[in-house]
Amino acid sequence: MKQLFSEKLLIAGAVVVCLLSSRPVVAQLTITNGAQFVITGNLQLTLSNTDLVNNGSFLPGAGTLAFTGSSTAIIKGNPGTPFFNLQINKSAGGNVVLQNSIGVGGQINFVSGLLDLNGFDADLGSTGSLNGEQETSHVVGVNGGMVLSTGMLNAPAAVNLGNLGILITSAQNLGSTVIRRGNQSQTSGSGSGSSVLRYYDIQPANNTALNATLRMRYMEEELNGLDESSLVIWEKQAAQGWGVLGEDSRDITADYVEKTGIQTLGRITLSSPSAPLPVQFVQFEAQCNGSSVLLNWKTAQEENSHYYSVERSADATQWIAIGNVAAAGNATGVTAYSFTDNSPIGNGYYRVAEYDLDGKAQYSNVLQTACGSQDVFKIWPNPVSDRLYISLTAAGGEAILKLFDGKGALVRVQQASLQRGSNLLNIDVEGLSAGVYYVAVQYNNKQFPLQKVIKK
Repeated sequence: MKQLFSEKLLIAGAVVVCLLSSRPVVAQLTITNGAQFVITGNLQLTLSNTDLVNNGSFLPGAGTLAFTGSSTAIIKGNPGTPFFNLQINKSAGGNVVLQNSIGVGGQINFVSGLLDLNGFDADLGSTGSLNGEQETSHVVGVNGGMVLSTGMLNAPAAVNLGNLGILITSAQNLGSTVIRRGNQSQTSGSGSGSSVLRYYDIQPANNTALNATLRMRYMEEELNGLDESSLVIWEKQAAQGWGVLGEDSRDITADYVEKTGIQTLGRITLSSPSAPLPVQFVQFEAQCNGSSVLLNWKTAQEENSHYYSVERSADATQWIAIGNVAAAGNATGVTAYSFTDNSPIGNGYYRVAEYDLDGKAQYSNVLQTACGSQDVFKIWPNPVSDRLYISLTAAGGEAILKLFDGKGALVRVQQASLQRGSNLLNIDVEGLSAGVYYVAVQYNNKQFPLQKVIKK
């Protein structure tokens, strides 16, 4: 079966897969390390009751990857796996669950079933968008993760960047703006919290005297036990605490709350006027220190926090607690924490769970370390205008650098001889059009995960 499938790929460049059974069977489409899977043009690849495991290079072209069937499907493998169009078309309660972050240059189309971020991000860049979200088919993320969109907002008039569900109006030029949407309650990641199961981080280049109008949408399923007829907009600025902005209009049929006269933008959510919004994770990072991993995280405005449980996983699905850290209890500013894992696993996953005094839990985003790899591959600057630099720590040998555009077309390729240790390479991108590109590095028969880069 594998050989036949490989021959089809070599001939057609892409293939439609339908795995049918009298009962749900979960199979896997695996792209092995060093292999390249290319969808030619705008063809559609359909995975029915099948996971996608990308450990090589997945080049989506202008095609669509559709997940169908009744079983939950998983996307895992290399961080930042790129898609053009991603279709969620699951039946009978089947969902699509991320086990690594993804990028989408076209659309995430919702037909049926949920896309569970599961602590990871879906980056829409400057060209991607959500399409067709509805009560029965939309993004969820009770365990963390965000959907990101980037764009220029100059005197925006009800602009809904990436179709994320937050409409912005202002006479001012906000400039390059990044909007991140999460789907956790802002007090309890497991529900029964003090906000709806949706929030936005809005980061404009110009963030003063905006006199902006915000219209925030929500799903009925995200109400989290709150009375929608009393919802108002709350905002948190950087390390400051939560404050009520209020509302100027709301529509419980169209499911939105709107507020005018907002001067600066930050983190936005919906709640009732008197509900407290206590603990916020504002940073979470991991550092490889020889035979250990140092985890650092920061929170803003803690209320009734009890302790933090540090959790580790080999697959981002099964988690074990490896230690606890006492929480501040109540704090109005930024509080920093750290924990050292002295028995790490190679390329393991980490998250931190915050437990309130009443037993409610809230989760940080999920991090994956690269501590099990001797080779390190980094790119900068990103976004880039003229020259992209690549730092590659390796044991020596030959490397091939490839640059693909957002449709999977190869636009740059070059070879480089590596010395043992740190190597600094570069690719000239000055003549390329603005947009999304992907950098691939092959070294000693090893394929590093694709890195996404924005050309200005």
